[in-house]
Amino acid sequence: MKILLATDGSNDAHIAGETALRLLRAEDREIDLLCAAPWAAKGPHQRRYQRRILDKAKRILERARSAAGVDVQLIAATGSPAAVIVDRAPDYDLTVIGAKDRALGGDAGLGPVARRVVEHALAPLLIGREMRSESGARVLAAVDGSCASMSALNTLAQYFDLRSSEITLMHVEETPWIHLGLQDEWATYDEDEQEASDAGVLEKEMSREAEAIVEQARDFLRPTGAALETSIDEGNPADEILSEADRGQYDLIVLGATGERDLKHSMLGSVSSKIAWNAPCSVLIVREPAS
Repeated sequence: MKILLATDGSNDAHIAGETALRLLRAEDREIDLLCAAPWAAKGPHQRRYQRRILDKAKRILERARSAAGVDVQLIAATGSPAAVIVDRAPDYDLTVIGAKDRALGGDAGLGPVARRVVEHALAPLLIGREMRSESGARVLAAVDGSCASMSALNTLAQYFDLRSSEITLMHVEETPWIHLGLQDEWATYDEDEQEASDAGVLEKEMSREAEAIVEQARDFLRPTGAALETSIDEGNPADEILSEADRGQYDLIVLGATGERDLKHSMLGSVSSKIAWNAPCSVLIVREPAS
């Protein structure tokens, strides 16, 4: 397992690295610690500036390596930090970046570099925040039956230490009658009319599919030995996932980011950035596999 830990010397980056080391399997992992410094503007002092900024990057890396307490390779680079991380990410099984953390007394969110990496990185990405659990991990895995969702579960099972972990498999059904333009009429329907309507038939179909999706995910993760629970909710996917993450005191949210835009899927790809920005915990985002 090849891991890229991006750092800028900040406390957020340090916490992300600590969290990654706790969450990920310890066996056969290779860790590269990357610090990317911005290019110097062209001018008479360009070379001197670049030497200074690279020296600073190397000092940041040395401090981060000492704090990590494990053997890591150091990489100092120059250029746009976000572009450097995005360009290098496909060479690794997982890339780790830091983010703002409500648990530390501030607001959740993403800095400008993290925001661009979340938007553009195609490889699996872990946005690391402070863990809440003392041992094991509480994981909220959002599943929608897409290829991206299954890829996210595969990444979780392959690279994360799930011993003593508790995993909740969550599927969010988007309310179908809203999408069929029945907002005003739906409230006046009696129960039989609702069930017989196009929206009611679609709702039943989506409920059956939701049950099949969470059972497929449960079967996939059962060999990991983690304690598994399932949850089927209705509403806006991002809002429901974030609410559950808050209520359940989770350490990690797992998402597949897909480009699907139909009712059959919960459009996790359209909400991954919102969840990465607002989550109270770490977030693993795995993109839809290239066709």
